[in-house]
Amino acid sequence: MPHKIVIAGGAGFIGSALARRFRERGFEVVALTRGIPRRRGDGIREVQWNGRLPGDGSRAPWMEKLEGVTALLNLAGASINCVHHARNRTRILDSRLNTTRALGAAVRFCAQPPGVWVQASAVGIYGNTTEPCDETSPLGDNFLADVCRQWEAAATEECPSSVRQVVLRIGVTLGRRGGAHPKLVQLMKRYLGGQAGDGRQGMSWIFINDLEEIFLRAVEGGEMHGVYNACAPEPISNAEFMRVMRRVNERAWQAPAPAFMIRLLAPVLFRTDPSLILDGQFVRPARLLADGFRFRAPTTVAALTALTD
Repeated sequence: MPHKIVIAGGAGFIGSALARRFRERGFEVVALTRGIPRRRGDGIREVQWNGRLPGDGSRAPWMEKLEGVTALLNLAGASINCVHHARNRTRILDSRLNTTRALGAAVRFCAQPPGVWVQASAVGIYGNTTEPCDETSPLGDNFLADVCRQWEAAATEECPSSVRQVVLRIGVTLGRRGGAHPKLVQLMKRYLGGQAGDGRQGMSWIFINDLEEIFLRAVEGGEMHGVYNACAPEPISNAEFMRVMRRVNERAWQAPAPAFMIRLLAPVLFRTDPSLILDGQFVRPARLLADGFRFRAPTTVAALTALTD
C-alpha cells in the first residue's frame, strides 16, 4: 500500500510543486482545494474543503481523508502579496488560524492520525532586521511576524502529542512556475531591476527544488521535529541579489528605486505592500546545516543560474 499525504494549500505555487514531487516519489497525494476539484491526469486527487470547522461540530467529508495518512502538510492561507490594510490583515491572519484549527479537529477525529504534521511558516517571523538570525533568534514585532507567531502557536496547540510535528519557516521561494522569480524577471524587462530603497534589507531565499527536498526529509526522516529555517545558507542583501540577477540574466545596470517611490507606487501599480519590498531579514538554516542537509543551490548564483538554464 503506497504512502499517502494530504496537502492543505495544495493548489498554490509551493503546494503544487510539493504535490508533484511527492507523487513522483510514489506517494498517494490528496490536495485540499477551495475550488471545484479537477479531474487530473497526474495521479493527484483534489478534494474540496472550505478551510473551516462545520458549524455543528460534525465531521465534514474532507476530514476523512486524513485517516491513516503518512503526513499532513499545512500551507493553507491567503496570499500576503497584497496591500496590508485592515481588511486584508484580518483575511491573512484568519485564513491561517481557521484552516489550522479545522485541520486540528480533523486530526482529532482520526482513529489513526497522521504520522507527521508539517506546518508551514515563514522567515518573516524574525521581523525586519539586519541582525543574523537562526532558529534561536528573537522573533520580530511587525505584522507579518505576528501572523507567523500566531500561526505556529495554533499549529502547536492543535497537533496531538502523539503526532510528530515539524515547523518550516520558509524563505522567499525561487522557481519557474511562480513565486518571486518570474515577477522579478518582468521588472528587469521593464528596466526596474535596480535595488529597492537603500538595498540593505535582507533576502532569505530558497530554491524550490531544495524546499521540496526539505519537505521530503521532514516526512520521511523521522528524526526531524520542531522548528527549522527552510532557506538557503546564503542570505543576501536586496542590492546584491538584484545585482546577481541582472548579471545572470545578462542585463545592464538599472537605476535604484527610492524608498519613498516604492511606498507611494507599490500599492497602486503592483497592488502589493511596500513592506514586502523594503523589509527583510538575514536568516540562516542552522538546524538543517547541523543535520547535514546538502543544498542543491546553496548560493544565489547557483539558484538563479538554474532558473535561467
